[in-house]
Amino acid sequence: MKASELRAKDVAGLEKEVADLLKAHFGLRMQKATQQLSNHTTLGNTRRDIARAKTILAEKKKGAAK
Repeated sequence: MKASELRAKDVAGLEKEVADLLKAHFGLRMQKATQQLSNHTTLGNTRRDIARAKTILAEKKKGAAK
């Protein structure tokens, strides 16, 4: 997911996106643990997407507080 797509969302949308990404990351970790994950790069990509979404969420919350 691109940062520009995330910046277009509101705070509630970003919180939902973070929750969805965390669920997806959990599922990928379980697949890795049971040796069912064929593409290991998706773990890193999901982790980066979570960090990107959390960063933009924090920026929006900080901006709304001012």
